[in-house]
Amino acid sequence: MTDAIALSGAPGSPYTRKMLAVLRYRRIAYRFMLPSNPALRDLPRPKVQLLPTFYLPDEAGDLQAVTDSTPLIRRFEREHEGRSLIPADPGLAFLDALIEDYADEWLTKAMFHYRWAYAADIAKAAAILPCWRGFSVPDEDLAAAGAAFAERQIGRLRYVGSNAVTGPVIEASYRRFLAAFEDHLRRFPYLMGGRPGACDFAVYGQLTQLAEFDPTPASLTLRIAPRVTAWVGMMEDQSGLDPTDADWLCLDRLPDTLSGVLAEIGRVYPPVMLANAAAVASGAAEVTAQVDGQAWTQQPFPYQAKCLGWLRQAHADLPDQARGQVDALMASAGLASLFG
Repeated sequence: MTDAIALSGAPGSPYTRKMLAVLRYRRIAYRFMLPSNPALRDLPRPKVQLLPTFYLPDEAGDLQAVTDSTPLIRRFEREHEGRSLIPADPGLAFLDALIEDYADEWLTKAMFHYRWAYAADIAKAAAILPCWRGFSVPDEDLAAAGAAFAERQIGRLRYVGSNAVTGPVIEASYRRFLAAFEDHLRRFPYLMGGRPGACDFAVYGQLTQLAEFDPTPASLTLRIAPRVTAWVGMMEDQSGLDPTDADWLCLDRLPDTLSGVLAEIGRVYPPVMLANAAAVASGAAEVTAQVDGQAWTQQPFPYQAKCLGWLRQAHADLPDQARGQVDALMASAGLASLFG
C-alpha cells in the first residue's frame, strides 16, 4: 500500500483512536505503527511528542511529522473526496467544530482525571500502557517503566485542572454529559444526526478510554448510559455506513436533545477556556476560574488559548444569517461569552 498514510500511536491515546476511526469511516488507506515499531526510527520526529503522529508531505514534498487531530481532519477533507465529516450548512459546521473542541479539550479532563486519580485505574494504566512501547522485556523492566510513567502522568494532573477541589466538578460534569448524550442517542445515532461529524469522532476518542479502558469511568458509563457504551463499540469502524446529505441535522430544527448537550458544554467549558486564554495572554502562572460555584485552578495551557482563537475566527467567518442562528443557540446554551 504505497499510497497509504503512515501514522503512529497507541490504543490508550484517545486522539489515536479518534483519527483511526476517522480514516476508517472516510475509507482512507493507512498504515498504523505502535511506538515499538522499528520503522519509526527512519521517520521524522515531531517538535512535541504527541499521539497520534502522522507522516505527511509538506508543500515541497518532504515528509513531516504532524500531530494535531483537528487540522488533520480539515486537511483530509481537502485532499480526499466524499464521506465528509463537515456539515455543508455553515452554522451546523460551526456547532460540529465547537463540540469537537469541547471533547478534545474538556472531556479529556475527565479521561485524564479518572485514569490518574483512582487506584484501580492507575494500576491498570501503569500495567498496560507501557506494553504498547514493547512488552518483550523482563518483568522488572516493564514494572519500572509503568511506575515511572504513572508518576509522570500523575504529576501532569495540574495541566488539566484535576485536584481535590475540582475532581468532583469534573466527575459531575461527566455524569451530566453522559445523561444528555444518552438522551440524544434515544433519537439519533450520531451527534450530528443520521451521519457522524468530526465531533462524533472526537467524543468517541475520549470515550474509548472513559467507557472501555479505565475501570472507574467504564463502570459509571455502563450504569448511567448503556447506549453510550454500545455507541463507542459501534463507532470504531463506520466504513460500512453510506451517508447522504439529508442525514445531517437541520440547524433551524435542532432537536432538544442536542440543545441539552450544548447546555452542558455551556455550563463548564466557557469559564475555564476564557480564564485560560486570559492567563496565557497576561503571562500569569495560574488559571483561576469559577465552575459550578467551585474554585477552579490549573496551569495555563497555551494550546487551548489557540483553540479558543480558532473558534472565535470560525464564528466571525459565519455568514450573517448563520451567525444569527448560531448566536441564538449560544445564548440559550450559556456559550455566548466565548464570542462576545
